[in-house]
Amino acid sequence: MKGIRAAAVLAGVVLLGAAQAHAVTIVLPRAGQVGVAVQGEYGGLASSGELGQEFGLGAGLAVHMVYRMRYDRAIGLSFETRRLDARGAGEFGQTAFPASPDSLVRTALTLQTFGGDIYQFFGTRSRTQGYLSASAGLAKINSWVANGDPVYPLAGDGLYLGVGGGAERFVYRSWAIDGSARYTAILLDGSANHELQLSLGMIFYAAY
Repeated sequence: MKGIRAAAVLAGVVLLGAAQAHAVTIVLPRAGQVGVAVQGEYGGLASSGELGQEFGLGAGLAVHMVYRMRYDRAIGLSFETRRLDARGAGEFGQTAFPASPDSLVRTALTLQTFGGDIYQFFGTRSRTQGYLSASAGLAKINSWVANGDPVYPLAGDGLYLGVGGGAERFVYRSWAIDGSARYTAILLDGSANHELQLSLGMIFYAAY
């Protein structure tokens, strides 16, 4: 939740400054420009997956780099980290994690992803620009037990595939509020875990 609050405060400060300005200059991104986005996230795993049987909702933080191309397209890199709370008093041996002789309770799941993205933008000559995205990359997973120790799944790290959509609303020069929703399939040990995320933050396009 801290990441969500920080993103909301940042967006509010930018909106307040834009409303007080007599003449706001909006500089829309062009082909060849690079944008850097920071977003707070909130979402969770569906209970149908191996990980989702034990872990549910949580907050996170995402950093995206977006390179605008011709024909309203873009490519990028993303790093995301989120911590999901346990659904209940789970014990070792119930899901993807190894058994423990102490039967320590798992309290949370840390999920980190690093990968590439492709985007298709719409309305790129307007102040509000929508987009669709697809992504793929590596997923690093570990759980935390009651004594604070990390535990890694038997299958090791996994892969992820994601699709989503969102919008950038430019509020001051090359600064925009960036909101999105995305579905992610986390592939671990031959099975898929399903996650839905909502994200809100800011993106800045560097001039050249």
